[in-house]
Amino acid sequence: MELILLEKVRNLGNLGDKVKVKPGYGRNYLLPQGKAVRVNAENLAAFETRRAEYEAKANKLLVDAESRKAKLTDVSVTISANASPEGKLYGSVGPREIAEALQAAGHDIHKGEVIQGEGPIRHIGEFEVVISLHADVHNTVKVIVVGEK
Repeated sequence: MELILLEKVRNLGNLGDKVKVKPGYGRNYLLPQGKAVRVNAENLAAFETRRAEYEAKANKLLVDAESRKAKLTDVSVTISANASPEGKLYGSVGPREIAEALQAAGHDIHKGEVIQGEGPIRHIGEFEVVISLHADVHNTVKVIVVGEK
């Protein structure tokens, strides 16, 4: 399936790129999210006429992400979870819990922006978690997991 990207998509391409993707990825994610349109003469003409609008929107998203990144410098959150005496959690701390803790601290973070490369946290301690605010803007946040007593 060949598509025209309407915004930058991580690991795929930039605004205006023609990309070939698997049909399921295009039908189920890129097209419904408004991140791409099918390649045909009509869509190419429409894209070229609205290119400046798409670029302005992309620049606005990038500037917003940069300002959010500035607010996240040196941020740490503490999450308490039920843990055994050895420090192993009864359950885990995932992106949803981290996003909720950051929201409680006054930051506008969604669970889809929290990236845990090593999977959910299952022990108490300090961990570095990557926050992906934009395809080009990433920041790390310190997450401290403590056991409940």
